[in-house]
Amino acid sequence: MSYPKIGIRPVIDGRSTVRYTLEDQTMALAQSVKALYESTLRYPDGTPVQCVIAEKTIGRVAEAVACEELFVRENVGVSLTVTPCWCYGTEVMDDNVQRPKAVYGFNGTERPGAVYLAAAMASYAQKGLPVFSIYGHDVKDAGDTEIPCDVAEKLLRFARAGLAVAIMRGKAYLSMGGPAMGIGGSIVKDDFFQNYLGMRNEYIDMIEFDRRINKGIYDHEEFEKAYAWTRANCPEGFDFNPPEIQHTREQKDEEWAYCVKMAMIAKDLMKGNKKLEELGFYEESMGHNAILAGFQGQRQWTDYLPNGDFMESISNTTFDWNGPRAPYLLATENDALNGVAMLFGNLLTNTASIFCDVRTYWSPEAVKRVTGYELEGKAAGGFIHLINSGAAALDGAGACTDENGNGVMKPFWEITEDDMKNTMEATTWGPANLPYFRGGGFSSTFRTRACMPMTMVRVNLIEGLGPVLQIAEGYTVDLPDDVHNTINLRTDPTWPTTYFAPTVTGNDAFTDVYSVMANWGANHCSLSYGHIGADLLTLASMLRIPVSMHNVDTAKVYRPAAWSAFGTKDLEGADYRACANFGPLYKRAAK
Repeated sequence: MSYPKIGIRPVIDGRSTVRYTLEDQTMALAQSVKALYESTLRYPDGTPVQCVIAEKTIGRVAEAVACEELFVRENVGVSLTVTPCWCYGTEVMDDNVQRPKAVYGFNGTERPGAVYLAAAMASYAQKGLPVFSIYGHDVKDAGDTEIPCDVAEKLLRFARAGLAVAIMRGKAYLSMGGPAMGIGGSIVKDDFFQNYLGMRNEYIDMIEFDRRINKGIYDHEEFEKAYAWTRANCPEGFDFNPPEIQHTREQKDEEWAYCVKMAMIAKDLMKGNKKLEELGFYEESMGHNAILAGFQGQRQWTDYLPNGDFMESISNTTFDWNGPRAPYLLATENDALNGVAMLFGNLLTNTASIFCDVRTYWSPEAVKRVTGYELEGKAAGGFIHLINSGAAALDGAGACTDENGNGVMKPFWEITEDDMKNTMEATTWGPANLPYFRGGGFSSTFRTRACMPMTMVRVNLIEGLGPVLQIAEGYTVDLPDDVHNTINLRTDPTWPTTYFAPTVTGNDAFTDVYSVMANWGANHCSLSYGHIGADLLTLASMLRIPVSMHNVDTAKVYRPAAWSAFGTKDLEGADYRACANFGPLYKRAAK
């Protein structure tokens, strides 16, 4: 696909008697930022991010217009203005209402770059265009082209979030089926996707899977490869169903074939498949341009046919029978809101997102009573048992390793043969819990054994308020085998387990782990690798989605400069007021 680029706008003092002395310095500043971005950031397919610098410095409105025309031609989705000097504020500004934008004013004493930066922030705010301000902490010499660490942090945070916004724009959420078991998140709200994310909504009935399987509308050669890989690498787990209702070996073999075909068809539905055109199925070959999808499953499908757990697990994982590849984000139970949380995490990290049920809070006292074990380390204050029906990305096992042997999650282009082998060996596939899934199927079973930094994320919709985001940074924790077994056997032991200990602050929703559980807004969450709360805050502000709870260090909170006009003491309240004032990014643009 064609990914959006970052546009860099070197703006300059328009006076000809001054301008010629600043041309080299201004362009050097732009080149420095370009080098930072292209050497650090990658698109979801692993290729380096591309930047476009205006063909000449921008001193007057005609040059600003020429730059905008260039940006439109080059598919620029994110705009950064850089300058070391005073410029003619509104004449050189980027007034594209949909494009995330920032201004980097070089901190040097030779020219008043800070004065321009402040003037630009005032003008953008007055025109209702939220923009991010970037200004270094320490004064630098005019000829210094090295980007300070504090500036680089803001430049990268802005770009990561801005690219996420731009990549989502124009893509689709594919709803495979309807609401699952009355879950609110799976009531797909078109206006949320359109107004806040700039996405379209596509819909199919789940019977399309059965139609394509029965009519042979899939790549038969790939199926043979996928089925052979699956049977060789996906060992069945213990069948916990009562013997009198267990499926026969013949039934299970048929279910495996069906599940593999479902996984292939899900990808075809999302992205399309040219091989289908060769088979005579042109319409089916096109796909739905979906960057995200959800599968209803329960109950109309799973009461009758194999569940979607294998399809969802392998789609969300960073590899399959074809080797490493970007995840196909697929939300369990068609929970579109949790799917959006998965999408945010994936676009910010390029790693897999783990779909979870927020199942149980285990206090230290409860663990001691049930198992006799006293929690310690990061789990000392208790943990949340995150577990779902077997549809989580296999990356969540933490079986991929870094150069020091630590369990991590990686972008697909860093996945090795050993990573894939270790992940598959850490996973079994338990025959489906038949009282839940009468149609059979298989659920991924793994336990997150690595201690990994993770961020728990959720989007909720509130009547009269709109969307809100919840964020909890913390760590996955492991427990002794006997303790895990005791806890796990109290629920469905065929499902993947992650024990998550959020970082508590002693205040408000993060007073303790119980408070995090009590304030969580839904039964699902997404887990993303790393502590990405600060990036999520920046992304949410671009989309005008307020954040209702988070445990991010205040020093890392980075939002548009105009947010300070809505209050500086209560940052959470200011965020709500600013988002309400500026309104959804794309609804505003359509006016």
